[in-house]
Amino acid sequence: QVQFVESGGGLVQPGGSLRLSCDASGIVFRSYRMGWYRQAPGEQRELVAAIMSGGSTDYVDSVKGRFTISRDNAKDLLYLQMNSLKPEDTAVYYCNTDPDLWYPWGQGTQVTVSS
Repeated sequence: QVQFVESGGGLVQPGGSLRLSCDASGIVFRSYRMGWYRQAPGEQRELVAAIMSGGSTDYVDSVKGRFTISRDNAKDLLYLQMNSLKPEDTAVYYCNTDPDLWYPWGQGTQVTVSS
């Protein structure tokens, strides 16, 4: 079955960096546009970055210039490099297809930006 396993989150000070990874299985990964989503407490889940199979990318304005999404189609892996982190980036981060095709969501990885 389809499964997404996110990792790499943690506690980081403002201005710090983290690299998230997502291991996808059960889908033909290279065929899908993939995205990183996040959900802060009390907020709706939002798409923050997306990448086509060929590598073209798109970002929400709040993360442009700070986050970089990438993928390894040979290994079915999705990445999110996050630099210059801000407290408002605190959320649980998930990967999934973009758009959401009703595949099950993983457990996510918690990112907390705090001094």
